[in-house]
Amino acid sequence: MTVVCERVVSSLSPDDMEALCEAVTAGILDGGGFGWLQPPGNQALERYFEGLLLVQERSLYVLREDGIICGAGQLVRPPSSYEAHAATVNLTGFFVAPYARGRGLGRALIQAMIQGAKAMGSKVINCDVRETHAAAIGLFRSLGFEHWGTHPYYARIGGQTVRGLFFSKLLAGEHEAARWQSSIAAPDAGGAPVSSETTKGHQGLMLYPAIDLKDGACVRLRRGEMEDATHYSDDPAAQAKLFEEAGCRHLHVVDLNGAFAGKSTNVPAIESIVKATGLPVQLGGGIRDMAAIERWLEAGVSRIILGSVAVKDPELVRQAARAFPGQIVAGIDARQGRVATEGWAEVSELEANDLALRMEDAGVAAIIFTEITHDGMLAGLDLEQTADMARRLSIPVIASGGVGTLDHLRDLRAIARDVPGISGAIVGRALYDGRISLKDALDVLGSC
Repeated sequence: MTVVCERVVSSLSPDDMEALCEAVTAGILDGGGFGWLQPPGNQALERYFEGLLLVQERSLYVLREDGIICGAGQLVRPPSSYEAHAATVNLTGFFVAPYARGRGLGRALIQAMIQGAKAMGSKVINCDVRETHAAAIGLFRSLGFEHWGTHPYYARIGGQTVRGLFFSKLLAGEHEAARWQSSIAAPDAGGAPVSSETTKGHQGLMLYPAIDLKDGACVRLRRGEMEDATHYSDDPAAQAKLFEEAGCRHLHVVDLNGAFAGKSTNVPAIESIVKATGLPVQLGGGIRDMAAIERWLEAGVSRIILGSVAVKDPELVRQAARAFPGQIVAGIDARQGRVATEGWAEVSELEANDLALRMEDAGVAAIIFTEITHDGMLAGLDLEQTADMARRLSIPVIASGGVGTLDHLRDLRAIARDVPGISGAIVGRALYDGRISLKDALDVLGSC
């Protein structure tokens, strides 16, 4: 018997993909995995793993016995903006197919992943597991993982609530561990951590210049009102090119007509933007089913923003996040803390923070938060709501709505030093009106 554990760095061959899907299906049938209680089918699994290989923060490891894949696991690094968690890595999606158990293969896979975590500079590796998975719990314990907490409502399976156990393992050597532990920040008199890192500054926030499309043109709305739109350009592709040439690294595109119609409307304009630049484009507005999501990802859009559907069809969000890991973002738009849908035309009773937590649980890569009463008004972001949301989540929050001056971006950056979950800002009207130059905005946020 030959056992090989390796990190996947390129697309799997058809035979390897078939073996991996077979192993995953067997694991799900034996007790669940990857969030699935029932196998989703090979097509969904293939999309999942193909998309996973595109996510920079995730590393996929596979276990082979005599050349055949029979298990896998993932190492997940925190987002680059999560400076406070830079030394940690999470082990997730770990399984060995039932037909390959009892031969020490799981131990070999975890040991290979631990070495991989060390190689990327991680000092701590975390994992969580259902309380019912006794064999996995015993394996983690035997490899030096320490149980530090229990989640009383970890999962709901077959009408029963199942608890979850949280484990961590310190990866540093004895001497390095002592030095690393001694540098852990201690609270000051006001309860805030004091560390040399606080003087080094937060990593750069990402600037997302906004291209809002109405009837094929670039516009900006005030407070989300379609009747209160300012027209800026008839050539969205040229506008996208200008943003790229100025040094922007991402584009934020919204199909305003689509948001109201419930389906993509400004299709030619969106396609022209994608073709005009090499920049990653995140797209929202009227995308409400898997067919539309797949259509735009295949067309070259890098991330899909799901807004109204996050409220009305959360299962679609969960399905999309599984099929396209790292490529699904939830757009949460609120009026005074309550979620608005249908192009902001309807306001629900759902609190924005509650929806954000649900979307995190569904597996989205990030949250875009907009306080509608600030949007297009140039009076500043709602920093209080944005920071409150970011503190509650473990995924990045992108701030949106109201940037009018460089001071507004400076204020956001200052908040982000204490709330590392804030990863960037969307800016629209202020750029088009010339109130903020792109160069100054990039300098303030520290984007590169």
